Amino acid sequence: MSVVFSADGTRIVSGSSDKTIRVWDAETGKSAMEPLRGHEGWVWSVAFSADGTRIVSGSDNKTIRVWDAVTGKSAMEPLRGHEDWVRSVAFSADGTRIVSGSDDGTIRMWDAVMGKSAMEPLRGHEGAVSSVAFSTDGTRIVSGSEDKTIRVWDADTGKSAMEPLRGHERAVWSVAFSADGTRIVSGSWDKTIRVWDAETGKTTMEPLWGHDDGVMSVAFSPDGTRIVSGSEDGTIRINTAIESSYSAFQDGRGVPAFFSHSKLNNGWLYDANENILFWVPPMNRALYYPQTTMVIGAPATQIDLSRFMHGEHWTGSCSS
Repeated sequence: MSVVFSADGTRIVSGSSDKTIRVWDAETGKSAMEPLRGHEGWVWSVAFSADGTRIVSGSDNKTIRVWDAVTGKSAMEPLRGHEDWVRSVAFSADGTRIVSGSDDGTIRMWDAVMGKSAMEPLRGHEGAVSSVAFSTDGTRIVSGSEDKTIRVWDADTGKSAMEPLRGHERAVWSVAFSADGTRIVSGSWDKTIRVWDAETGKTTMEPLWGHDDGVMSVAFSPDGTRIVSGSEDGTIRINTAIESSYSAFQDGRGVPAFFSHSKLNNGWLYDANENILFWVPPMNRALYYPQTTMVIGAPATQIDLSRFMHGEHWTGSCSS
């Protein structure tokens, strides 16, 4: 149901529908300790603290548990308060707080040292909260919901920091901040990924298409230049996190343009004005989106556009 690396990359923690949490050695792939048992339902979400000493888990038995990542023992009593499944959990960067999102439509903040609620529940979503995350500096929380919106909250006051971010046409399953806190990425059941300005709430680029089913998980690369996404279509995609570098395909003179809104039909790629751009071989059609640089599936495939010729320069493809 959920997997994540420790910050130092030496361990992996996983949560499962078998009601257990397991810790794995990232080098050998072997189990690092006995399974962590205590939840009475599926474990939907797990996370390491930044220092790697603790693990937090959220379950459909409505509880959150905190574990000692070295001994595997429970570090405190279960955190109770949610009235429905706990879908998402995360530590703040300093490890002092835990945030959780639930099917009860609320976000809760917890004192990760005392093991008690740190403030009143954060209310505003009109559907289940599928994903929550702290900004790196711990000042904000982002949440994604089945109500199709993303919300940003002040982590100290629990108040909404801006109007809801709207644009997705179906449930939002995953949200994350960039490391510098300036952007938010979201993945939705509408098959798209969206990137938002974390200060203004506006989108910073066109929606990223490519997945053939709901987008279940998204994250920025540490340097913020790429976005990785996992989908129900069985693939993982890596996209550039800035507007397409192929903007030169559109020169303002009505020349056919290759952009993220270009459409593929029977192998032919069309621009927004229905101009034919080029034909894409069947084996490469999963990669026609301008900002997709890799698709990991069966098998993994990568496309190199560094020598791609287009527009008036197409004759360059024939030069020696």
